[in-house]
Amino acid sequence: MPLIPKRTKYRKQQKGRIRGKATRGNTVTDGEYGLQSTEIGLITSNQIEAARVAMTRYIKRGGKVWIKIFPDKPMTAKPIGTRMGKGKGAVEFWVAPVKPGRVMFEIAGVPEDVAKEALRLAGNKLSVKCKFVKRETTSEVGDSDEDK
Repeated sequence: MPLIPKRTKYRKQQKGRIRGKATRGNTVTDGEYGLQSTEIGLITSNQIEAARVAMTRYIKRGGKVWIKIFPDKPMTAKPIGTRMGKGKGAVEFWVAPVKPGRVMFEIAGVPEDVAKEALRLAGNKLSVKCKFVKRETTSEVGDSDEDK
């Protein structure tokens, strides 16, 4: 079942425009490895589900997967063969707007090579180019500038 919001304030939204780089959600927080977007795009709820299935199948239900994006923007379409005018079309599907740098999926509890392949398979299901990223470790004690 595709992801959709339980309820929204308004049924339809304007398309808008996605600009800039992701300032939030641009680091791996929950898992060990992540799939980061390298370009702007709209990810549909069906693409998110397909990516999730591809990942969980490859890791054979081991480890843990986090989905860090949610499709909360409605996209409308008018029926084929309808003339122009007569208002905006009905909501057809839901999308998650994604900026470059956004971490979309995270994975933990599996070896790095398995995580890399699982996230590659997931990335193939999405409409944006992605890259594999690791969690940044915090600096250890004794790594200060005074020692240099």
